[in-house]
Amino acid sequence: MKTPASSASSALKRWLKFNLVGAIGVGVQLAALAALTHLAHLDYLIATALAVECAVLHNFVWHERFTWSDRACVTLRQVIARLLCFNLTTGAVSIGGNLLFMRLLVGQAHLPTLVANLISIAACSIINFLVNDRVVFRVAPHEG
Repeated sequence: MKTPASSASSALKRWLKFNLVGAIGVGVQLAALAALTHLAHLDYLIATALAVECAVLHNFVWHERFTWSDRACVTLRQVIARLLCFNLTTGAVSIGGNLLFMRLLVGQAHLPTLVANLISIAACSIINFLVNDRVVFRVAPHEG
């Protein structure tokens, strides 16, 4: 039986793993954003949406195999269903939140694109952890 202290320790470890994956995902997102805006010359909002999706896919793979490896899917069908759920929840929060914050921070406040994107990512992080832990990677009920 888990004690409150062991549950808190487990939650802290998971939070740290989540942030490690997220930090690497930030690198993926920023690299994609820089490439899409500077090399492909896409509009910053279109580039932001595409860059966020790159990071969302990257993060899903690592969360499935690392952050929530104790809750990993067994079948390909389960993985696809979870990826769909991840994109509809975390992806929606990330893309919607990033687009909103980018519009405000770049379009209105005239901050540099990459600085504004870092602020946007941080603002969406807590919501995404909770959605992932409680919805996407929740413990499956025992089947009898």
